[in-house]
Amino acid sequence: MHDILSDRFVRSHLKMRQLVLLVELGRHGSILHAAQAANLTQPAASKLLAELEHALNVQLFERLPRGVLPTWYGEVLIRRAGAALAEMDAAHQEVMELLAGLSGKVAVGAVLTPSAGLLTDAIKLLKSRHARVRVSVTVDTSKILTEKLRAGELDIVIGRVLDSNAAAELHFEPVTDEPHSLIAGTGHPLAERTDLKLEDMAQEPWIMPPAGSILRDRLTAMFLSNGLEPPSDTVESLALPVIVNLLAGSRMVAALPAELVKPYLDMGAVTILPYDLGLTMDLYGIVTRRQHRLSPGAEAMLATLREVAAQRYPRENG
Repeated sequence: MHDILSDRFVRSHLKMRQLVLLVELGRHGSILHAAQAANLTQPAASKLLAELEHALNVQLFERLPRGVLPTWYGEVLIRRAGAALAEMDAAHQEVMELLAGLSGKVAVGAVLTPSAGLLTDAIKLLKSRHARVRVSVTVDTSKILTEKLRAGELDIVIGRVLDSNAAAELHFEPVTDEPHSLIAGTGHPLAERTDLKLEDMAQEPWIMPPAGSILRDRLTAMFLSNGLEPPSDTVESLALPVIVNLLAGSRMVAALPAELVKPYLDMGAVTILPYDLGLTMDLYGIVTRRQHRLSPGAEAMLATLREVAAQRYPRENG
């Protein structure tokens, strides 16, 4: 009974303008700028925020000399408000799609390896069947992608679920893991060596994934667990064309799945150095939000991803 009364209480007090204001406050950290973005006057924005805090009986934002900072309660409400507004946008899009035939937009996020294989193959197949579906692609780390998914900014993610607190909100369908090799430019001085050791690798310049990514953490742990300092001469990048061009004609090395760089291996632009990194990576998979109905266009993208994954990785998905 308490839950029913709470639901009615929140629904009776939450207004669409308050949802918009919450999202803009999260973006701008300023009542004035959030009010402008939400098409409100500053007094009206302050009043809406005060009404919401009174209705929920919690402080959502700390008032600072230069702006506002969300409390823990505010962070939760900002995320939920963003998801609610995304749902409204999706509902409008779905109605328009049903009126005009399958079209609309699907926003997909992917970590690096599936972005260059599984996802691109799936998009080609989807467009051959439904040319009017617009697809936007974001390539980033799993942590950032799942945050965007939970906030309603992405429909589908191909990555890993690393946050145990978020796992209950997300549905994960495993696809495959990523065995990594040590990749260098063709003609690298170490390419002909057969006695390579990790000490040799620590002295080379490295192209590393960004801090906070699972691969970066495991590379760091690999060196430290062997009593070595991680390489100090590094460049951080997730962009494959940047990585391949940096490897070409230099001493730089990078840990990458051979599948990801296969076209460059076939062209002779890069080579695999004869050293086994022994890196094991967690399975990545297709991630969606639980209890969230995808638009027809996003459903078509999801079905196509499953179909292509089953073709590319038959043993894992058998």
